[in-house]
Amino acid sequence: MAIVIPVALEGLSIASRAGEVAVRRSEAALVAERILNENVVTTNWDRSVQSGMVRQGFHDFRWTMRNEPWNEDPNSNWMRLLSVEVAYNLRGIEHQLRLNTLVDSATPFAQTNAFQ
Repeated sequence: MAIVIPVALEGLSIASRAGEVAVRRSEAALVAERILNENVVTTNWDRSVQSGMVRQGFHDFRWTMRNEPWNEDPNSNWMRLLSVEVAYNLRGIEHQLRLNTLVDSATPFAQTNAFQ
């Protein structure tokens, strides 16, 4: 019993920490997704770097959004890579999560009146 109980308690502690990390990571993913969606919809992503702090649930998350050229396709120079990095502290350890998406920065075609 003296050997089994400390091992079992350590196992429970590890499982509890893993659960806490998973919950906080999912909250960080929600924050990153919300920031990306808001900036794409409002076309507020034209600056190269933006940052801020947001509260999700009971926790604060620091975020940084970067706007960089996407050079993977040499024929497409109007695509931009938006990256949001969300940072948070958990038990004194800094954790980070990054989400990326591509946006089309080309100006929409001007509408013409076909009826004259």
